Amino acid sequence: MSVFDNLTRQAGRLANDVQSSLKRARVEGERRLLQRQHRAALEELGERTYELVRTGALPEEPVAAEIAAIESKLMELEAKVAEIDGLRDTASEPDSTPEAPPPRAAVDAEPDSTRGPGPGWDAADRFFRSNR
Repeated sequence: MSVFDNLTRQAGRLANDVQSSLKRARVEGERRLLQRQHRAALEELGERTYELVRTGALPEEPVAAEIAAIESKLMELEAKVAEIDGLRDTASEPDSTPEAPPPRAAVDAEPDSTRGPGPGWDAADRFFRSNR
């Protein structure tokens, strides 16, 4: 057996391994996409069910515990928003002593509420909306 035949056989095995890995990666990617679509569909179902229960179109009894959990989290969320607003109001009150401006890196790290979450979030939102 020549060295050339041995190299050819090894190259063939390597090519098969690469093709197998690529196929496995593609199928894994498709599986993850399907999982995201499934979660999005469940989220839409939950939102729709919540809306129907709140409007009285569906009875609350079968999902009362879940509705209570949602209401609890909404109240916690509203409390956090109020706390954040309170902190913003406290931070925006003028101080009697002038303060040195923060370093440039600190200014860049602070979120700007007028800009929104940023370009990365916009891209993610477009991606997940297109997969529904």
